Amino acid sequence: MMFRLNVPTKRGSVLNGVLFRPEEKRSADIVMIAITGIHGNFYSNPFYYNIGDTLNSGNIDFIYAQTNDAFGQIETFNVNTGQKETIGSWNERFSYTDEDIDAYLTFAEEEGYEHIILAGHSLGANKVIYYLSHNHDPRVEHFFLLSPANLTYMMSGVTEREKRIIKEQVERRDGDKMLPFPFMGWVECVANTAWDWQFSGLLNNVHTAKNGDFSQAEQITHTGALLVGTYDNFTDGDPSEFLRNLNNHMPTAKENRLIFIEKTGHTYQMKNQEVADDILHQLQEWLTPCKGISINHN
Repeated sequence: MMFRLNVPTKRGSVLNGVLFRPEEKRSADIVMIAITGIHGNFYSNPFYYNIGDTLNSGNIDFIYAQTNDAFGQIETFNVNTGQKETIGSWNERFSYTDEDIDAYLTFAEEEGYEHIILAGHSLGANKVIYYLSHNHDPRVEHFFLLSPANLTYMMSGVTEREKRIIKEQVERRDGDKMLPFPFMGWVECVANTAWDWQFSGLLNNVHTAKNGDFSQAEQITHTGALLVGTYDNFTDGDPSEFLRNLNNHMPTAKENRLIFIEKTGHTYQMKNQEVADDILHQLQEWLTPCKGISINHN
């Protein structure tokens, strides 16, 4: 069964999520929260259905956790002002990350879950890295990073002229106005949002180069799992090595699990069920380590 969630953040914006659980009343002790990436909604990422249904079959609840940018525009409301508002990839600020993740963790905590797995797909994985790098949150038992995004590669087509326009618009205090061009060629957004992508570095925390800036990953104290499709075109190179490179910069590298989904890309085309099955097996391993279940494909 699926239940719509309206999760308020500290700034008042209400995020719309979906809770997968077999019954109306909570019976599971574990929940996996999956933070979405940019435009990472049900329509573009149908694998969320597979994950939700599969985890439910193992008596694990699942939260599809939309953040500000799951769609271009999202009609919602603000509990602090009582006013309707429109959020989305058009006006997201990366500084919202802590509040957004905290909102879903607080919901899970208040629901009484004993075990919380914090996951993220694509840019959502980058957000989880950012959050855990400076929030050593005891509510989170493990992380699960699904195909982190190489932002440098994603932004490689942004021209010097476009970068200059973004800077100039923000500097003259027009950052809340729309850019005269789609950022990266496909994101219609205000200048402040584009500035966060291009210049803030807040979520640009995963790289191809071994000497890239992994300062956030180096601060993570949680253990977890990292998963990627071997055809992922958002890594700018070898996806398997991309994932290993990220893990190698984590203090918990030896305890983490790497999962490679063969012959599929960033959204796991034709392999949705395999991804869901591997996630379930990994969560079961964490909960029942004595059984020795392993899907470590190193």
